[in-house]
Amino acid sequence: MTLQPKCEDVETAEGVAITVTGVAQVKVMTDKDLLAVACEQFLGKSVMEIKAVVLQTLEGHLRSILGTLTVEQIYQDRDEFARLVREVAAPDVGRMGIEILSFTIKDVYDKMDYLSSLGKTQTAAVQRDADIGVAEAERDAGIREAECKKEMMDVKFLADTKMADSKRELELQKAAFNQEVNTKKAESQLAYELQAAKEQQKIRLEEIEIEVVQRKKQISIEEKEIERTEKELIATVKRPAEAEAYKMQQLAEGQKLKKVLTAQAEAEKIRKIGEAEAISISSVGKAEAESMRVKAEAYQQYGDAAKTALVLEALPKIAGKVAAPLARTHEIVILSGDGSRVTGEVNRLLAELPVSVNALTGVDLSKIPLLQKMTGAQA
Repeated sequence: MTLQPKCEDVETAEGVAITVTGVAQVKVMTDKDLLAVACEQFLGKSVMEIKAVVLQTLEGHLRSILGTLTVEQIYQDRDEFARLVREVAAPDVGRMGIEILSFTIKDVYDKMDYLSSLGKTQTAAVQRDADIGVAEAERDAGIREAECKKEMMDVKFLADTKMADSKRELELQKAAFNQEVNTKKAESQLAYELQAAKEQQKIRLEEIEIEVVQRKKQISIEEKEIERTEKELIATVKRPAEAEAYKMQQLAEGQKLKKVLTAQAEAEKIRKIGEAEAISISSVGKAEAESMRVKAEAYQQYGDAAKTALVLEALPKIAGKVAAPLARTHEIVILSGDGSRVTGEVNRLLAELPVSVNALTGVDLSKIPLLQKMTGAQA
């Protein structure tokens, strides 16, 4: 049978509450005497009940052993802790005919993070010792390395000094040799450059002569092109423009002459018409003046009779002007209950007519014999 004993919040020797879980493998002993004991203890009980009895026994011994150890002992040496549990619990379960085949600690933990802090402390101590060891090793290595470097630098400095002396002598010899060589090279280079400059100058002069010839040809070609373009412009632009301008000038002069002649004719026409009208007006005026003079002589000769004739001639015109508004009147209605009153109104209007004419012209129509007869007949 596999059992998993567990003791929660059990205080250790230092009073720290921890929880421990384990795994135990147990079986019933096959020895006759022990088997008989087991039968006596568990006959009639189920497997679960047997497991519960054995589990409680293991947990009791596990709890008692936890109280005698410290957290460090339990955590750091689990195998020893498991061995103690097996040794203490084996006689008790053996008297029940049960044999402990194996017992191991599965887990150890606490709710206060004591084990975690313990691990951190141990880790920090180990890290500290490691850092110290590394630092000491690095220090010793650095010291030894510095000593080796110093020895190396001493040897190197001595060698460099000898090498520098040799190099300086070599450089002095090389400088003297180079100076002589460079002097010869400079003289040769200067002679070469001088000759090259002379040759380059000759080449340049020839190139300039060639450019001058080419430029003269180009100028000649451009002058001919200018002449051709000028002739083309004269033929295509100037001549047509001059012809168009001459045409427009002639048309303008023709229009101008036409307008001048038209204006002169119109002025002559107006003058002739004016003269004719003036002659006509003069003639009409003279005729009217002559007529008026004749009428005046006649009026002076005839006196009142002439005035009366003028008045009589004017009366129809006066009557027409007075009656002009009445011409647009379709009907005149005189309201009167008595027919004799209408006749009386008409007679009254006729009787008042001579008075009105007398007031306007100064002529008394009542003294004219014809009108007297007409008035009497009317009466």
